[in-house]
Amino acid sequence: MLVLLAGIFVVHIATVIMLFVSTIANVWMVDSSSTRTISAGLWLLCNKTCTQLPLTSQDEASLKVVQAFMILSIIFSVVALILFIIQLFTLEKGKRFYMTGAVMLVCWMCILIAVSIYTARFTGRKLYFTNPHHGYCFILAWICFCFSFIIGILYLVLRKK
Repeated sequence: MLVLLAGIFVVHIATVIMLFVSTIANVWMVDSSSTRTISAGLWLLCNKTCTQLPLTSQDEASLKVVQAFMILSIIFSVVALILFIIQLFTLEKGKRFYMTGAVMLVCWMCILIAVSIYTARFTGRKLYFTNPHHGYCFILAWICFCFSFIIGILYLVLRKK
């Protein structure tokens, strides 16, 4: 049981770190050619220097929603980690980590909303790219989506023995 708790804890910390990286770094969409590499994230467009993303008013609203939900997912993931540590030492034997699981599933929903909106609105657009493909931050966000769902379900099922 201790090994399972430790494993879940490590995966949860890895998920928090990957959420931070995917939100902060500006590599959600990439255009690589032989002469240049351009990357765009949630915050900036980077060529050799980074500048503000040139967006229309509709795209700006969508991007603000993606930014907000990614930040919310980080907050909920950290809160779930703190709740897990608190419940680990205060719960009686045989009780389940319901609160931790519920908060982690809210984090999962925030990631789902953010990445789905980004996929629908910004994937494959050729505003600043000629041959766009997904960057590592986009992929990390989807990995965090999977991990947060698995961790949330495990917290709901897991009993403290």
